[in-house]
Amino acid sequence: MQPSVAEFYTGKNILITGSTGFVGKVLVEKLLRSCGGINKIYLLLRQKKGVSSEDRLKELCNNKCFENLRTKQPEVFNKLKLVPGDILEDELGLSNDDRQELQKNCNIIFHSAACVRFDQKLKDEVNLNTTGTLRVLELAKTIENLEAFVHLSTAYCRCELPVLEEKLYPAMHSPRRVMDIVQWMDDDMLNYLEPKLIASEPNTYSYTKAITENLVAEYQNEFPIAIGRPSIVTCSWKEPMPGWVDNKNGPTGILIGSGKGVIRTMHCEASYHADAIPVDVVANGCILIAYATAIDRAKEMRIYNITLSGIKKITWGQIIEIGKKWIIIYPYTLALWYVGGTIKSYWLTHQFCLIFTHLLPAYFVDALLFLLGKKTFMVNVQKRISHGLSVLQYYTTKEWHFKNTNFLSLQKRISKEENDVFYTDVSALDEEEYLKDYVLGARHYVLKEDPNNMPRARKLNNIRYVVDMITKIILVGLFLWFLYSRIPAMTSYVASIDNSLRNWLNGDKSYASIE
Repeated sequence: MQPSVAEFYTGKNILITGSTGFVGKVLVEKLLRSCGGINKIYLLLRQKKGVSSEDRLKELCNNKCFENLRTKQPEVFNKLKLVPGDILEDELGLSNDDRQELQKNCNIIFHSAACVRFDQKLKDEVNLNTTGTLRVLELAKTIENLEAFVHLSTAYCRCELPVLEEKLYPAMHSPRRVMDIVQWMDDDMLNYLEPKLIASEPNTYSYTKAITENLVAEYQNEFPIAIGRPSIVTCSWKEPMPGWVDNKNGPTGILIGSGKGVIRTMHCEASYHADAIPVDVVANGCILIAYATAIDRAKEMRIYNITLSGIKKITWGQIIEIGKKWIIIYPYTLALWYVGGTIKSYWLTHQFCLIFTHLLPAYFVDALLFLLGKKTFMVNVQKRISHGLSVLQYYTTKEWHFKNTNFLSLQKRISKEENDVFYTDVSALDEEEYLKDYVLGARHYVLKEDPNNMPRARKLNNIRYVVDMITKIILVGLFLWFLYSRIPAMTSYVASIDNSLRNWLNGDKSYASIE
């Protein structure tokens, strides 16, 4: 008889890369909380920005994501085992003792470490996303009792396809050759070739994720492998708490920028459907993918598109309107201006509004700060925002279609009770409530604003609203005054043209001297 998910994970030892990332944190928290029988979770952590791997583990355990565990199940943190290492180093930078322990004890690997920035150079993306994955695969090859290897990719790995199915597509280029090229080729030559190499994809992130899938597939006869492809990953739906998010990437950055009044235009097709998935659903999906992969022990790699397609439909326009409503009800304490602006279907319209609602106000604010002897910052902020919007607009001006039959089938493999615990069915998600939690979560967890400051934030927002309305009235008034002041001159000019035309019709050729 097939074991339950909790029974399957009992006694298992798990290695997780990318545990300090957005998905990684939620995955670790979920495994600790809902799979109590787990023996040990190995966390591969590197030293970063002068912070040791030991201190990074402490920071991880003190994160808000683990608040409920610290209160109710503090003993579960004893299951975490630090493995100092780095996927950018040869053999992951592991000590002999750590390597031998993993080879002997590890049963499941979740590989989620990746560079998720869309604007990195090809060499950096390949080294982290492709070569780093190769090093983890080589380690997995030496593990004695590996039951499942789950590689986290992205649903946006083959952007040129009209529909992304749950299958492996031929690589645009050999991943091993690309890894070789970035090692010996100088930066100038690589920068020149980069647009040609990634021509089928919008950025180096999508490109490296695509070729890495083919690299992972090379090992499917060595041990059971599966690939999870989440779409845009957004704040938590239910766990570890509604609305939890810890970064400003993607939609979260747009939400915060709009709430602070610095984003007032965006190139986006309002009628297109958005495909975004809550981070806790992604974590549950990974847990079930590993479970199904180990139980089936299939020799052929299986791919799961962790997406909304066919389950939930919501357009970008609906998201913007609902989000705007909640931001006005739950405003930020510190903001530059009142919430406003719209999304634009036409690129030219967006560029026009970008100049008048982003760049010119930024230069005006910086000019005032300069005159007051203060440090200027708004122009730099707006340049970063404009760059971020230009990267994201590729995904908001195209309709995306994903097949997700394998992902949906995971629900049928477990009982109703376990579906309540390891939920992946988002059909019951309430968009209004979810976006409200998203606004509150970004406010509390990312911007660190105290919920008790809400009355003050609303007072300040009312002031911003009044200032916004007065400014609009003044600008409209100035525009009307300008038109009114030009009416006599325009009337005189039109009259002179009329007289000249009359003279011409009457045979007077002096119309040629019209000024």
